[in-house]
Amino acid sequence: MSFSSDVKKELSSLSLAASESLIEPCCRHAEAYGLLIFGRAFSASAISISTENADVAGLYAQRMAEICGVVPQEYARSAQTLLTFKRAADRRKVLDIFGHSPDAPTLRINRANLADECCFSAFLRGAFLSCGTITSPEKNYHLEFVVPYLRLSNDLFSFLLELSLNPKHIKRKGIHVIYFKDSGAIEDVLTIMGATNSSLELMGVKVNKDLRNHVNRRVNFETANISRAVEAGLAQADAIGKIQRAAGLDSLPERLRETALLRLENPDATLSELEELSGFTVSRSGINHRLNRLMKISEELL
Repeated sequence: MSFSSDVKKELSSLSLAASESLIEPCCRHAEAYGLLIFGRAFSASAISISTENADVAGLYAQRMAEICGVVPQEYARSAQTLLTFKRAADRRKVLDIFGHSPDAPTLRINRANLADECCFSAFLRGAFLSCGTITSPEKNYHLEFVVPYLRLSNDLFSFLLELSLNPKHIKRKGIHVIYFKDSGAIEDVLTIMGATNSSLELMGVKVNKDLRNHVNRRVNFETANISRAVEAGLAQADAIGKIQRAAGLDSLPERLRETALLRLENPDATLSELEELSGFTVSRSGINHRLNRLMKISEELL
């Protein structure tokens, strides 16, 4: 089961289990409205929803029977379930209950169906159950609402702004998509809708991903440092070899000769390791200074 399906199962289960005790009648009405208006069709000629989630289908049927007093017909189509109202009288009744005219030229959100601010969460939950999807946070941070109508998508965009969210909008193959890609914003959307468990799961995944990324950056940093140290050590050993062949190491002052021999014996050691190998008789910075002098002497011999 996908993460999106898990989220919808949580939201549907919340609504079904608490429909009589925890969710106010006005909020159940708003949730039903979100399910309807963002479904596959909502007009005098067709009212339907298509979903692959059995919990969403069950909630849709229950809300329609409870609020509208009509039961949609259910059809199985491959992995999808289509719920629709075949009778024109049933469709007119549904439209009338939610204050929509059969002759309306465009589909818009009727704010009269959101009686109070407590209904905002339920309405958004219904909208997501009808037309929303969310990507697994293990793969990517992405939550979207797919809306076929421009004015309806604009109304949803404005509604999300009212909730202090910051949605984005794109048009994909002629369909309007309202989406979020920021993990914090997605957590807020899930929490507002009531999917607290899914929100906590997303937070946990984000923490683990951030930790892995930090560890990977640290490992890459250390690996790069080691590579640079090895390359520098080999270059220094090569320079000291040139001095040895051209003038002999006995030509060097005692301290430089000691460091030169130490580097030749340990060409891939770091400065800290050379400091330890010297018995800490010379500091890391002192060893670095001597090696730089040896490099300069080698260059002067060319």
